[in-house]
Amino acid sequence: MKWMEQELKLLSEASLERFLQVSSINLELPGYTMRNERALLNLSSNNYLGLADHPAVIEAMREALLSEGVGSGASRLVTGNRAPYGWLEQALAEWQNCESGLVMANGYMANIGVIGALVGRGDVVFSDRLNHASIVDGIVLSRAEHVRYRHNDMEHLRTLLSKYRDRRRKLIVTDAVFSMDGDKACLSELALLKQEFGAMLMVDEAHSGGIYGMQGEGLCHDLGVQDQVDIHMGTFSKSFGVYGAYICGSRRLIQWLVNQARPLIYSTALPPSLVSGISKALELVISDHWRRKRLFEATRIFRSSLRHSGFIIGDGDSPIVPLIVGNNEVALRFSRELETQGIAAVAIRPPTVPDGTARIRFSLSAAHSDKELMDAADCIRTIGHQMGVLR
Repeated sequence: MKWMEQELKLLSEASLERFLQVSSINLELPGYTMRNERALLNLSSNNYLGLADHPAVIEAMREALLSEGVGSGASRLVTGNRAPYGWLEQALAEWQNCESGLVMANGYMANIGVIGALVGRGDVVFSDRLNHASIVDGIVLSRAEHVRYRHNDMEHLRTLLSKYRDRRRKLIVTDAVFSMDGDKACLSELALLKQEFGAMLMVDEAHSGGIYGMQGEGLCHDLGVQDQVDIHMGTFSKSFGVYGAYICGSRRLIQWLVNQARPLIYSTALPPSLVSGISKALELVISDHWRRKRLFEATRIFRSSLRHSGFIIGDGDSPIVPLIVGNNEVALRFSRELETQGIAAVAIRPPTVPDGTARIRFSLSAAHSDKELMDAADCIRTIGHQMGVLR
């Protein structure tokens, strides 16, 4: 296994080697993470609405733990399908205005499970080049032909749909908000193309659920195209602050997934305490409109400050704010210096992003105050000058 040492050395020399770091939370410091007994302003979390440490969610999980036990003990098709699953799935379907819902272990397993259940050899999947790795892997595992269209280029997609129009099954799949760039998919245009070419449309709302829409339903609802989307996928690990994923759609779709989605069939069910915590988080996502309002205001302030300083940041209004650095080693040094100054912000490098686009990926939370974000922006500006990122 000497080859591993050689490959790791190459990764290190290219500033691409990765390491695990221990982090923890302090319930008295929302919006922060603890590392080496230091409190760092957490600008790398997906806890968009600040629900990860909400007392009501914690209490719901505690109560379920006492009544339902620690684990589910089996897959959902054996004996792991406890009562809290049914309550949550009904609430999810109502929230998404769909016929039915299905809870799965996490977003990665949901994407590979759904795509693999919908398409196979002889079929074709049209995927945005910047889609999440779980979508890419789902397509590869499905054995369908993987056809990538240029990012948000609807004319390119139209050309490809026309080329493959005679395939048995056609699936268009996209992130709603792209996880490393923070911009939005062209969902209205995708809905029209789906109708024109007789394709299925699947939208991953992982980074838009809880944020967009009157009740946080996601970008599809915000744009009014939810009824044209066949498969709504979202996660509970971002805005909900918990863990897991959901699929919403027709009753026929959900019944098909129960019979065909291998990650659901062959995985132990989520613990019932976790499912109960998700249900409470859903209530808060729906009712706490102020969290979305606060998040958008925080995002506006932070984006405006960085852009005014001269940084290259992505377009959009999402809480994902990529600061493009370019060089891998510079991005790592930038991240380390931010941590020295009390800010947790991770360097994102290839293959997660294209070569030459290494970045600091900031992600904001409703738990952050204006002062915290303005102070952070000042610190980022100073480091940017020191690193030569700003000139």
